[in-house]
Amino acid sequence: MAGTAGEEELEASWQDLGPGPASTPTWALALTPAPGPTPASTPSLSLASGSLQPLQDLTGDGGVRKEQLCPGTGQPVPPSASVAVKYSGYLGNWNKLFCSNGNSKYPRLMKLGKDITLCGLEIGLLSMTKGEAALFILTPEYAYGQRGCPPSIPPNTTVLFKVEVLDFIDSEECDAFFELTYEQRDRLPLEKVLKVAATEREFGNYFFYKQCFKIAKDRYKRALSILGRSSSSKAEQSQINASKLLLFLNLSLTYLKLERADRALKYGQLALEMDQRNAKALFRCGQACLYMREYSKSRDFLARAQCIQPFNRDINNELKKLARFLAKSLGDQEAESRVRDTTRSTWKWRKKCAARCLTLSILMAEKKSRTVPAVQLLAHGGDLSITYRFLEKGQEHCLTWRD
Repeated sequence: MAGTAGEEELEASWQDLGPGPASTPTWALALTPAPGPTPASTPSLSLASGSLQPLQDLTGDGGVRKEQLCPGTGQPVPPSASVAVKYSGYLGNWNKLFCSNGNSKYPRLMKLGKDITLCGLEIGLLSMTKGEAALFILTPEYAYGQRGCPPSIPPNTTVLFKVEVLDFIDSEECDAFFELTYEQRDRLPLEKVLKVAATEREFGNYFFYKQCFKIAKDRYKRALSILGRSSSSKAEQSQINASKLLLFLNLSLTYLKLERADRALKYGQLALEMDQRNAKALFRCGQACLYMREYSKSRDFLARAQCIQPFNRDINNELKKLARFLAKSLGDQEAESRVRDTTRSTWKWRKKCAARCLTLSILMAEKKSRTVPAVQLLAHGGDLSITYRFLEKGQEHCLTWRD
């Protein structure tokens, strides 16, 4: 996301990911803070002592003061970024918690200036880098103002925040791109278009790891739509295809997570059209066919993938999984065949018995009526019934034999 970390992670993943958080908390720092429980103990932080000497004044008027707890890496958060942060907001001397998302493993991405509208907090985030943790003191002018936000925040109150930047994506070029008309987009240099598509893919990766597969799928498809432009040279088309290949692979995996194996197979095959020896595309197609119980196709795809990467653990494990499914399928077919043979033998025996009873009944009827009766043989599920009608002394009689 910020930098190269996380950009190729999804493409490099072979195995399924672990479960994500059960729910995503609501961001409570914009205008209406969510009331939270009072913490069991006061945080043991340097700001709790009341010493303001080590604080950095970010605004020049003391409105936003910062103490760094842990340094980060890379460039600072840009003004147009979408950020994933962990935060806790306090009143007083760090002894009253009024909002927090500290229990969330994957906080949602929030757009600066849109999802985060607390002025002082936004200023603080712009001073941070990925992985950095810091404490902030915000005066009322940079927080909730003279009125506060009753009942959680009294009027004219200074608030305290502990913030950690987990990740961020700079979406400035994406925002500008989607404000253009289609004609203007077509005139942009390919380099910018590829960068916008890569940013959309980063968003998709973030939502994928957060287990939001439908949103991730939409982000990947949005990136594909950006790459639908015609190229002027083979070199440009090669660059476009390289970006598309990553998106096809991501979409194939995402559709597997959504249990849409037919769509996963489609995007895996699209990836193979661009690179026939792509082991990951073959692996995805094999997984999709296995899910659809098309064992022969699955074996073909996985065997081709194994030829390219014979020592890949995930490919070999999937082949073992396929072998188990095949053994079970063959076992079920054999059992079904035995049941069918047994059922067939039972029917033959019952038909013989029915034929004997029918013969006797017909002979008896013929002897009485001197006419051949009308006979009807019916089968309902596993039951046989024989009905015959005959005339005796001018009256019609009906007899039924059931097995």
